[in-house]
Amino acid sequence: MKFLMVCLGNICRSPLAEGILQYKAQQAGLNWQVESAATGSWEIGKPPHPLSRKIAAMNGINISGKRCRQFRKEDMLNFDFIYVMDDSNYEDVKMISSDLWNESKVDLLMNELYPGENRSIPDPYFGSERDYHRVFELIDKACNKLIERYLAGTNDPL
Repeated sequence: MKFLMVCLGNICRSPLAEGILQYKAQQAGLNWQVESAATGSWEIGKPPHPLSRKIAAMNGINISGKRCRQFRKEDMLNFDFIYVMDDSNYEDVKMISSDLWNESKVDLLMNELYPGENRSIPDPYFGSERDYHRVFELIDKACNKLIERYLAGTNDPL
């Protein structure tokens, strides 16, 4: 299965989500491919934010080799599931996808924990290290739930 994690800049939340889900999938023996992308273009080619890299490393996950890329409409065809971090990301993915939009493939990541509530994972970009820890916790819990549901026999994470 192929997953794409999407946020605004692809330097804070989505690289963390990519790293966390890939790590957990490997630990669970799942052959999942996880990537991440941005809805915006201004960070293309840049590594994840230093605090995202630091918090990931503190939790045994290395995201330092990741480089930002922008979401492309073809991603809608190339991935089985696309998780976004907030409503704005959802709308941007929908717009970029244009005629390839497939609502059944896209959801907010926090809906794994709180189905149908469309809760956001806050963008920690202008925040403190504590904010990055909180974002890691939220993503970690959502990824645990996603894998738990899959291993329980629900093949469709969404």
